[in-house]
Amino acid sequence: MKKPKLEIEQPQPRKVLRADKAPTEGYSLVVDGHFKSHHATVEEAEEAGMALKDKYPMLQVQVYDAATKTRSMIEWPAPA
Repeated sequence: MKKPKLEIEQPQPRKVLRADKAPTEGYSLVVDGHFKSHHATVEEAEEAGMALKDKYPMLQVQVYDAATKTRSMIEWPAPA
């Protein structure tokens, strides 16, 4: 009687976002010069940035647009 051959499932490769490389799509938060979080829309990125500025007002927070390769500063308090 033959023993059944064990097959180990190979894990799917993860999509690793590196903090030292600019993303190629979407919007990212840049905190004190470092890429931190990735968002699908600019509104999501700005909301996350405002939450950070609200909690830690001393941080320099920017939203990076990968399509145009530009950064926009998040000001606190929010301009009226």
